[in-house]
Amino acid sequence: MTSKTPATYVIPPPPVSALPVRGTDALFPVRRIYCVGRNYAAHAVEMGHDPDKEAPFFFQKNPDSLVLDGTFPYPVASSDVHHEVELVVALHRGGKAIPVESALDHVYGYAVGIDMTRRDLQAEAKKAGRPWEVAKAFEHSAPCGPLVQAAEIGHPDAGAITLSVNGELCQSGDLNQLIWKVPEVIAHLSALFTLAPGDLIFTGTPAGVGPVQRGDLLEAKVSGVGELRTAVA
Repeated sequence: MTSKTPATYVIPPPPVSALPVRGTDALFPVRRIYCVGRNYAAHAVEMGHDPDKEAPFFFQKNPDSLVLDGTFPYPVASSDVHHEVELVVALHRGGKAIPVESALDHVYGYAVGIDMTRRDLQAEAKKAGRPWEVAKAFEHSAPCGPLVQAAEIGHPDAGAITLSVNGELCQSGDLNQLIWKVPEVIAHLSALFTLAPGDLIFTGTPAGVGPVQRGDLLEAKVSGVGELRTAVA
């Protein structure tokens, strides 16, 4: 009987990015982070778009963009960084062409997240017709709270989603205002990508996005899911 030789890496492999699970000592390993663009009508309008004419579209962040320690370092190469509070969906099952009717069976749980955006770099990319990665997928661009299991809270489809800066309410909406609901988002994504356990989906942000400054305290909340406090360093 022969034993398999352990793999040897030319450099140390990166650590696994993972979210804590509320009420347990377990961690949820993160494979990919998908984000839905302009998924609340009022936010689409404030960004200069007509939500009635737009199919869902997606962009990505990196697993190591997650911020878990409550500190968001203000990024380089930007002087206009915006907050975008979002409901985050975590998948424990994957697949292709997932039907809307069974999409929620793939959901492990939910969290509160903030899609931090270098708005000035995004505007430049839009003007040039280029991808958004420099504006969306930079380091520390995805503050996220602990996951809450769907087995505990169910599948929230209504409830307040808010973000305050230094105690002043800036973003306020309701999950029932999502243009594309969570099952529809999963179905659309699975027609474009092979989804897998460990994938996260940031589902979009309500109106009221705006700039942050060093020293600000961001307080993001999703009713029934939790809250997230992030300091801008």
